[in-house]
Amino acid sequence: MVTTIQVNERTLLLLKKLKEELQASSYEEAIIKLAVQRATRKSMAGYLGKKYGKLSRKEIMEDLRDKND
Repeated sequence: MVTTIQVNERTLLLLKKLKEELQASSYEEAIIKLAVQRATRKSMAGYLGKKYGKLSRKEIMEDLRDKND
């Protein structure tokens, strides 16, 4: 069964970025990969440091924000 969901533009942009980063073939696959990763982790502590290395919080947040923010 296929279901359509509504998301705002910002959420869509984040989902597109997530799909690319996870090398997923669809939004559904990206969501599933993220959910599985999240479910298998007990703690997200230190996750951004491992993912982004020595980037500052400001540099990390720039990738997550809309151009209008």
